[in-house]
Formats: sequence, structure tokens, C-alpha cells
Amino acid sequence: MHTRRALVTGCCGFIGSHVTRQLVAAGWNVEGVDDLSNGDLASLSGLEFRTVTEHVLHLYDKSTTGPAIVEEPGSLLVVTSDFAAGPILQRVAEGKYDVIFHLAANPRVEYSVKFPALTTHTNVQKTIEMMSAAIDKIDRFVFASSSACYGEVTRLPTTENEAEDPTSPYGLQKLVVEQFGEMYNKLYGMDFVALRFFNVYGPGQLGDSPYSTAVAAWCTRLKKDEPLRSDGDGEQTRDMVYVKDVASAMLAVADHSSPLGFEMYNVATGAAVSNNQILATLADEFPEFSIAHAPERQGDVKHTLGCINKISTKLGWTPQVKFWDGLKQTLRWWELTK
Repeated sequence: MHTRRALVTGCCGFIGSHVTRQLVAAGWNVEGVDDLSNGDLASLSGLEFRTVTEHVLHLYDKSTTGPAIVEEPGSLLVVTSDFAAGPILQRVAEGKYDVIFHLAANPRVEYSVKFPALTTHTNVQKTIEMMSAAIDKIDRFVFASSSACYGEVTRLPTTENEAEDPTSPYGLQKLVVEQFGEMYNKLYGMDFVALRFFNVYGPGQLGDSPYSTAVAAWCTRLKKDEPLRSDGDGEQTRDMVYVKDVASAMLAVADHSSPLGFEMYNVATGAAVSNNQILATLADEFPEFSIAHAPERQGDVKHTLGCINKISTKLGWTPQVKFWDGLKQTLRWWELTK
């Protein structure tokens, strides 16, 4: 039986490391690529893997046209490289992978507002380079998209039929790649599936950057005994989806046996929680912390709430972790529970 082969871009990042772990556990042969600008090899601790740079990657192949070096099911090779580097694109073009899980990106809305050209180069141009190398060479391209494609919406929960109106370069960049995916399906028959992640949280997400999500940022500040930043009035609500559920959604797409063509799916929970609700719960657990109020962040939307009927019906995926349970697991990972 053919052991399935995956390329995971951003394999050392928050979501990418969880996807990598689930693929390895499922017996896939996995090659990951990460330039370590946002990721860390420590995120893969506990897994057995080899690490090489792009410059010596060719030395690990039996031949230039043979199978990927990894042959034992569940094996992992990590390449420290830009995902669009020549040696990586060459491997894609040689047909070494069955499925590409593309998670590498310059992440976060606020960062894209400050650096629109830089983030567009990575999030759009380099992604198209990889997609082009993959034409007729893969079974499926699984793209980590974002609910930021929708922008401000008037109808909640939001379905995949909602008109897109991104309010940030990040959201527009994700939408443009989706549009290329639809075009590549029409022109080249590429099986391209975009997963629109809502607000992902959970163990492994660090919060020492101004571009981190709220839960991770608050956990970092609790750990440092620093005030917790609250943007605007705190009444913004988010559909918070646990990272392991997000990873399982990506595998559900990859494991679907029949062609999917071009599709997009929300990856969410169908429930929302406000920042003030989360802060109130943290206050019960950590009554000594203080709040630092800040203006609303430019480019942020007020509310997110995803409808998951489509992915549940077509792929049989549903989230398994409720937010408050996931928050407890996240606090435990941070060693903040009492």
C-alpha cells in the first residue's frame, strides 16, 4: 500500500506543528519546511526527525527522480528554508508529494496593515510560485486561509456564501490566493481546498509579539505578571477554534477520497465569546492581574462567528473541544493553572 507523502509549509509554526504531529501519527511520510522566522524546532519536540538546510537537501535523496528520502511511515524530515526556495519548488515539481499543506505566511492582520508590500510578497507571490510548481504533480493543495476574507459582516453566523470584503491586506491576500486556486482548478485541474480558519488558539501559541492573538498574549502577560491589554471596549466577539481541531480539519480534507475540485470551508465552532467574557473568567482565576486599555486595532473586525454546516456535511468534520475546555488546556500548557 502506498504511504502518502505530505509537504507541510510552516511546519514549526503554531498550527503547522500540530498538523505535522497529526500527520506523523496517522502514518504519513512528512517533509516540513520552515524558515524559523515565526516557528521554532522546539514546537516538534517529542517527534523523531532529521533537520537539513535547503543547500544539502539533494544529498538525502537516493536519486533526483526517485521517492522522497523518508520511507518509513510516520517519518519526518524538516528543511530549514523559505518555502519558495528553488530546491523546495524543485521537489514539488518532481512530484515528491501527494498533498501540500500550505500554512507558511506572514501572519496577523495588524502586521499586514503596517507592512502591506512585504506580506503580499510572501502571502501571495511566493504561494503562487509553489502552486505553479505543483501543477499536475499533486493530488490536492490544502490552503490555510482565514475568516479575514469576509471582513465586516452583517449576517452571523457567516456562511461560505457571504460576500467577501476584507478590511486588511492580510484578508485580501488570503482571498487572492483562493481566487488563484479557483483559476488553477479551471485551467489545470488542480484540486484546491481553502480552509477559512476563524480565531485559532491553544497550546504552543506564543504571545510575546504585538501580533499574537489575544489568548496567547494574555497568557504571556499573566506569566510575566504584566497588565493584560484590552482593545477598544472589549465587546468584540470571536469564534475561537482549538488548534488540534484545526489540524484535524486539514487532515479531513486530505483524507477525502474523491476529487473536491475547488472548495472553501469555514473552520470554526459556531459559537462566539467576547474578550470581556474571557477576561472575566481569567479574573476569577487570577484576581491580581490588571488591564491596560488600548484603542481598537486598525483592520480588526468587530465580530466573527462561523457556520460549519458545509464542512460538517461534506467532510464529516466537527470541532471536538469547547472553548472553555480549550482555555483550561491552554492555561495548563502555560503552567498557569493553580
